[in-house]
Order: sequence, then structure tokens, then C-alpha cells
Amino acid sequence: MAKHQVAEQESLGEAMNKTELFLENNGRKLSYIFLGLLILGGLIYGYRALVVSPRCEKAAEMIYQAQSRFDAQNPDYELALTGDANGVGFLEIAEQYGSTPSGNLAKHYAGACYLHMGDLEKAAEFLSDYSAVDGLPGAVINAQNLGLQGDVAVQQDNFAKAVKFYKEAVEAADNNMTAPLYLRKAALAAKAAGDVEQARSFLDRILTAYPASNEARDAEKMLGGLN
Repeated sequence: MAKHQVAEQESLGEAMNKTELFLENNGRKLSYIFLGLLILGGLIYGYRALVVSPRCEKAAEMIYQAQSRFDAQNPDYELALTGDANGVGFLEIAEQYGSTPSGNLAKHYAGACYLHMGDLEKAAEFLSDYSAVDGLPGAVINAQNLGLQGDVAVQQDNFAKAVKFYKEAVEAADNNMTAPLYLRKAALAAKAAGDVEQARSFLDRILTAYPASNEARDAEKMLGGLN
């Protein structure tokens, strides 16, 4: 047998011996680690099944009454926000179940309530605490959230910031329903900020990308009013 073949066999043998020695010395530790991973997996599954899922369901049940008050023909935003004996409000749901989908949505609604009530600081705080979610329905809420933050900025006379939020709202849900609305708001905010060219670009986009939208009817008139 050639020397290099002998050397190769010896090196492989050494590696195997080291592996056997490692298993011999650490087999019990490895078993504990493996068992620990199994237990951890079981705990995660159990936590999701026994804790997370019930919390999500509870939050979903609680938010229904607050949403009904918010969406009523004559909405009571303060009642929807704080709740009463007949049902909790968005604030409590956001505080107790903020990590659940409904708790996250409650933050968005709480911000909207504060905006309607004129508390701009609280509105900005809760709206910014909302976390964007995936999926088509979520995209519309994401866009609305950004649009509301733009509305807060407008009321604070921070028009450049408002333009930023409205642009993000368009990108969050680029559709015929919401995008033209936020492009129009972006144009108005840009004009208020003194950026006529940017305002014109937003209006041109409405006419080009969303010619059938309600906002397109006013876009040409608004373009004529730009200096």
C-alpha cells in the first residue's frame, strides 16, 4: 500500500476516533439538548394553542363593539375609545392585547379617534404604533393609517411631512379606490408647502393612472389653479 494511502486511512481513522470519543464524552449532553429542543418545540406549540390563539379570539370579540361605535351613523369617538359597561374601548384592547391582530388594529382605531377628537399628539402616537400587516385587506388599512398620519401632519402645518405620508399611503395600496385619494391629498399638501411642480406631478399621475376615479374629475381643475 502506498504511503499516501496509509496516511489517508490513518487520518480518517483519527477523525472517526475523535468523533466516537466526542459522542462518548458528550452523548448525554447531546441527548439533553435534543430533549430540550423537543420540549421547547412542544412549549411553543402549546403556548400558541393555549395562550396566543385564545388571546386573539378574545381580542377579536372585544373589538367588535368598539368598531360598531366607531362606524355608527352618528359615531361616538370618545365612547369607542374609552368604552363603558357595555363594552371596552380601543384603548383597553390596545393595552391588554396589543400583540394580537385585533390589538394592533385597535391602535389604528385609537389614533383615528384621537384625530377626530382633535388630540393630534395622541393621534400621532397611536397611529405610529400600528404595525403594517400583509394581505389585501391589510394593505388598505396600512394605506389608511399612513393617510391619517398625513392628515395629522397637515393639521400641524407640517406639509412636507404630510406629503411623505401620503406618498407612502399610495405605495401601500396602489389601487383605484385609495391611491387617487391620497395623490390628491399629496397634491394639496405639496401646494401648501410651496412645491407647485410636485403638486402638478401628483395630479398628472391621477389623470394618467386613474382616469376613471372621482379624483380625476377635479385633477384638471386643480391643475388649472396651479401657478
